[in-house]
Amino acid sequence: MNEYKVFNILDMAEAIGETNLKELLSDFSCPKNEEIQKFVRTNAYDFARKKLSVTYLVVNEDNYIEAIFALAHKAVEIGDASLSNSKRKKISRYAVLDSGTGSYTVSAFLIAQFGKNYALDADKRLSGNELMDLVFEVLERVQREIGGGVVFLECEDKPQLLNFYQNEKNGFIPFNERYSVTDHVKYIQLFNFF
Repeated sequence: MNEYKVFNILDMAEAIGETNLKELLSDFSCPKNEEIQKFVRTNAYDFARKKLSVTYLVVNEDNYIEAIFALAHKAVEIGDASLSNSKRKKISRYAVLDSGTGSYTVSAFLIAQFGKNYALDADKRLSGNELMDLVFEVLERVQREIGGGVVFLECEDKPQLLNFYQNEKNGFIPFNERYSVTDHVKYIQLFNFF
């Protein structure tokens, strides 16, 4: 297994300079999701500077970006009806049920972007599960500093993506969906505890 280091994009900019960072980001390729590719190349650094989200760069031993993930913090509503009794008990540690809406409003960590660099050879790329493990390593460090325990994400309504996020290892649970009029795409919202 390859060794990876995870760098906050702001730390990387400080270490190598903004110009070198932008050049490094320009090589990121994600044809499976051009939204992620565009985000990395044009918005990731600016979003981090503005404190909208922070992108983490997963760098291999050859100093190439293997993958990225972006994290943010956001309030989200999770409907009570979609939860088992054990999930209700667990989420009540982080939120209170609003009896009027029948949902929990919880301050959660958002995995805003999550993707691999397809510019690298397939046999050298880390797996999605390895990338998710790295996400949770960062989240656990942040959790230790500020608390919290709920993470959520949105993904396109595609069986392969939903199977990945909901598999036994990752364990995300769907709780809502939304339709983007701009993109004409249905997104499924999923959450998990950590």
